[in-house]
Amino acid sequence: MKILISENYGFCFGVNRAVTSTLEAAKTERIACLGDLTHNRGVMADIRAAGVRVINSVDEAESGETVFIRAHGEAKAVYCRLADQGIKFADLTCPVVCSNRQIAIEASKAHHLIIFGDPEHPEIQGILGWIEQDVVVIKDINDIPELDGHRQYYLMSQTTASNDEFEQLAEKLSRVLPKLEVSNTICPDTKSKQKAAAYLAKKVNHMVILGDRSSSNTRKLYDVCAGLQRNTYLFESIDEILLKNFSKDDIIGLTAGASTPPAIIEEAMKLMSEDKKNENLDPIETVEAVPAAPAPAEEGSDGQSFEDMLNESILTLHTGDIVKGTVISIANGEVMVNLGYKSDGVIQRGHYSDKADVDPADELKVGEELEVYVLRVNDGDGNVLLSKKRIDAQKGQLEIEKAFKEGVPLPGKITEVIKGGVIATINGIRVFVPSSQVSNRFIRDLDSVLGQEHNFMILEFDRSKRRIVAGRKELATTEENAKKETAMEGLEEGGQVTGKISRITNFGAFVGLKGIDGLIHISELSWARVRKVEDVVKEGDEVTAWIIKLDKDAGKISLSLKNVNDDPWYNIEAKYPVGAITTGKVVRLADFGAFVELEDGLDGLVHISQISHKRIEHPKEALAVGDEVEVKITGTSSEKKRISLSIKETQGMITDLAYDDEYDDDDYDEDYATYDMGEGDDGVYNEIEGYDYDDEDDYDDTPDEEMTLDADAEQVAEEAAPENEEE
Repeated sequence: MKILISENYGFCFGVNRAVTSTLEAAKTERIACLGDLTHNRGVMADIRAAGVRVINSVDEAESGETVFIRAHGEAKAVYCRLADQGIKFADLTCPVVCSNRQIAIEASKAHHLIIFGDPEHPEIQGILGWIEQDVVVIKDINDIPELDGHRQYYLMSQTTASNDEFEQLAEKLSRVLPKLEVSNTICPDTKSKQKAAAYLAKKVNHMVILGDRSSSNTRKLYDVCAGLQRNTYLFESIDEILLKNFSKDDIIGLTAGASTPPAIIEEAMKLMSEDKKNENLDPIETVEAVPAAPAPAEEGSDGQSFEDMLNESILTLHTGDIVKGTVISIANGEVMVNLGYKSDGVIQRGHYSDKADVDPADELKVGEELEVYVLRVNDGDGNVLLSKKRIDAQKGQLEIEKAFKEGVPLPGKITEVIKGGVIATINGIRVFVPSSQVSNRFIRDLDSVLGQEHNFMILEFDRSKRRIVAGRKELATTEENAKKETAMEGLEEGGQVTGKISRITNFGAFVGLKGIDGLIHISELSWARVRKVEDVVKEGDEVTAWIIKLDKDAGKISLSLKNVNDDPWYNIEAKYPVGAITTGKVVRLADFGAFVELEDGLDGLVHISQISHKRIEHPKEALAVGDEVEVKITGTSSEKKRISLSIKETQGMITDLAYDDEYDDDDYDEDYATYDMGEGDDGVYNEIEGYDYDDEDDYDDTPDEEMTLDADAEQVAEEAAPENEEE
């Protein structure tokens, strides 16, 4: 007896990859296969024995499990469901099936698609799940549906279909569909197995096919051989082979389908040769491998064989390659990419973007094409390690070089403080920014700018030295002026604005107004007397102020918190008529008299001559700050904001009229409201009735950038204060 074995038998590349990867992963992970990994009950029994669960839908996946997609592939909706639910998974779809799926997607865009195959087969179901148009699936070449001869059709095949039947179908359809385009997309391994089996079936008088009856490729092998050798048998186990009675003169051909482990053939030969109980099997004269018969290549529309097209589509990858792929899943910050390679690629979270807070799911969709950089061909788990961040950086460097040559700004983010400046990330590239170029103002603490996003000019670009220097000193001034111009639009004197107190000095407070600061001088904070700005407002306070001066050319705005409706001097003559007697509190003493507060923001002067009937050298001889006194209104002027008071006229008539004659009229300063009282018990007080806004040096909200690090903040404020503050 002779046993002849086909040279090409057993697992194809796709099935072997799926089975091997699953068994290896099961050693360290909890694995769940979405459907049978391959159509072979014996193989699936081994996989289950390794602790792998088989589930029928995504909903059956348990927390902590990794879902493995079988070699047949799945519909697009399945990938989306896994990604939406954040389930970790590995795509073990056969590269040939992936290639067929892509061919179907592209062909369906311009043609009406016809697929030769079983509409219930997982491979066909998976491919149909990626195509939105209607597809005609033909299972039996003798049962062809009615087709429109005026349409453009594209015929392709399931990877495990019969090659002979596909050719017959293509010939039949070509007669009735003049615009038919044909592409034989049967897997090269499937065609090779079928041709080898056909060659072998002609040389033997018994042909044995090993494999599962539910396997499409195994059934096709049987059909091919049965058409050539009537004594053809399909056995699922070795035990079935031993039940057959072969004579010792028989020549037996032996092969196995793509879903059958190669070890089954070897075990069958060993058992058949060693079984001494069956005399018909002893002795075996020879055991030889029969090579597949050479066959002409199946040509595509451009004369290229499908095998050649497939070999071209399955890439040869090297570290450093830049390739394009299709997103097949996004889960837990990782992106799986179909590269058309024997293994899928993975973009880990740290290799997707230079921004740590970016979630790929917010930017990518399943099915989207992506350009990636190959970091490592095998990451240890059989995946290709990819980087999108590296691609972005390379593109970013080209954009930076272009911006340098053209003198245009680029956006960036300050991410790190180093000696002499900061690091800004621009287009994914780390760029040095000197401290003098961080702003148009001196910045004492560079940590205060961390995380800020700005536009930067590229000041230096040297590719050979990998040196890039950026800055924004001049750009900041330009942007600031532009913001001021924009902020000035629509503003008018007398109008109201709302903003937050951005900075406080000893002469007032600055208010941020969407790109420009307005000044509220200390005299404009309240109608009442204000000794310290902080007594009225603090940094961060939101205020509504009136515009009292607007200089658009200089970019300056003078503001006031004093509501004209609350002006205590309004209608003063009616409120305090001459001759009326009222009470008040002594708030200040001067050589020439005493100031008495009648209400908040409203003081009157009691001249020294009007304090007492007795002669006094100084008001403090008769009064003290805080005294409550009764006064008589002797004169008012709302225009000059002045009230004259008398205490002695509330105390009755005097007898010595000569007392008043000793006072000189010059002792009384008519302009007491601007009198410099000097240093007294209650500190320095400057009653400023007006602010000279015509002087452009009144205030400067831009400190000198050349100021040294030792400069005191108070000194900065004093140098920026109005010249007339102490007047």
